[in-house]
Amino acid sequence: MCLLPGTSNPSPVHLFCQVLLAAAVCTKAGKAIVSRQFVEMTRTRIEGLLAAFPKLMNTGKQHTFVETESVRYVYQPMEKLYMVLITTKNSNILEDLETLRLFSRVIPEYCRALEENEISEHCFDLIFAFDEIVALGYRENVNLAQIRTFTEMDSHEEKVFRAVRETQEREAKAEMRRKAKELQQARRDAERQGKKAPGFGGFGSSAVSGGTTAAMITETIIETEKPKVAPAPARPTGPSKALKLGAKGKEVDNFVDKLKSEGENIMTSSVGKRSTEAAKVAPPINVESVHMKIEEKISLTCGRDGGLQNMELHGMIMLRILEEKFARIRLHVENEDKRGVQLQTHPNVDKKLFTAESQIGLKNPEKSFPINSDVGVLKWRLQTTEESFIPLTINCWPSESGNGCDVNIEYELQEESLELNDVVITIPLPSGVGAPVIGDMDGEYRHDSRRNLLEWCLPVIDAKNKSGSLEFSIAGQPNDFFPVQVSFISKKNYCNIQVTKVTQVDGNSPVRFSTETTFLVDKYEIL
Repeated sequence: MCLLPGTSNPSPVHLFCQVLLAAAVCTKAGKAIVSRQFVEMTRTRIEGLLAAFPKLMNTGKQHTFVETESVRYVYQPMEKLYMVLITTKNSNILEDLETLRLFSRVIPEYCRALEENEISEHCFDLIFAFDEIVALGYRENVNLAQIRTFTEMDSHEEKVFRAVRETQEREAKAEMRRKAKELQQARRDAERQGKKAPGFGGFGSSAVSGGTTAAMITETIIETEKPKVAPAPARPTGPSKALKLGAKGKEVDNFVDKLKSEGENIMTSSVGKRSTEAAKVAPPINVESVHMKIEEKISLTCGRDGGLQNMELHGMIMLRILEEKFARIRLHVENEDKRGVQLQTHPNVDKKLFTAESQIGLKNPEKSFPINSDVGVLKWRLQTTEESFIPLTINCWPSESGNGCDVNIEYELQEESLELNDVVITIPLPSGVGAPVIGDMDGEYRHDSRRNLLEWCLPVIDAKNKSGSLEFSIAGQPNDFFPVQVSFISKKNYCNIQVTKVTQVDGNSPVRFSTETTFLVDKYEIL
């Protein structure tokens, strides 16, 4: 039977000897910054144990643990601090060392720097994480990702419940205001007619002056409520991976239906993500009656040591005609590509006309193109392993150092006719090692600690800004920083295929047209 520390009687809950007594982060002088006791232990007792800990290490021995007559200290240095586990002497030292490593990995998840003030600022986050690792003195079978999920405590159903409750409260307030305005209107109508105002003793005695007035009041209330309702369905901006307790589709649909019944504009107030995407992919300005979309998508895989493993590009011209008088037309195509692109026309397009004169027209000139629908009239494909065809080369050079890895990553635009916008180069990072230390850099960067990613962001890469580099240092091994992924968008296509002129079939008169060109990334990675 084991007596609890700081007590004279055995506890009925702890009649067996505990393994892990406490976990603490302390200074090298033995001052406790954060300490979590997993058994009953007074503050004086734990402070005394931690104060004695530095004195026991002055023996000239290189170990990760020290022992006294009653307890064992298992510790790991962290710059100017120590992560210390206080255990009983009969505990399994191998399990204690594994538990210590997990504790040491948890701390950088919540603290940007291993300093005393940073530890103190996030002390409660650390205590919650410690409780997920150890329960009643014994380690739980959890890993770092599970600890992160458990401590987030993010429940989708709770959000839906709160949103529905707020909606009900707003409905009740709106109903109260509506009734109050109806009563005031009825009183004013009665005063104008010289009648006695109706009594307002309850719902049964309240009168409505008329359908038109009630409708005006209802509209006024709804318009007043709109600014207040808008934030209700908004969701947190952080990652939402934890505790998705149920299927959200049906509940969200019900919630959206309730908002619609209130007269809310759902597209602007609740569906923030759709409005953001719509803003990014805005419709082109000055769309003519004959409009063409030229879209290309690239899928590319390179080796980290150089060499193009595979590059595949697909392109298409989509034709949209808005007026029937322009339905019988021909597109004059200019193809200046010299890379060996394979072209293919639509089955209804006259292939002989396209081969001889580079014009796209229907086999039967008397027929018309469809109206108000996108029709793919020409598509092309390029597949190659030629390194000179890579539009944007990425070189990532991780080199091991005494404290981890120094990583140097650089880009170079090989296809200088392109202008790449919103370029994001994503580098994976090892988990549980904290934020990288950034050195020289072109552009900006974002560190996603939840997904363990470093995003290098460059607004524009063109002939004037064709190369750049980023340097950072972090603990890890060279393989931890692959695969590197790239995303961008461009308003210039890779294969120089353009529509230069549109003419009528009858009379060969020119027709005004508009063109929208997009070059996108399907997959772009360095393995």
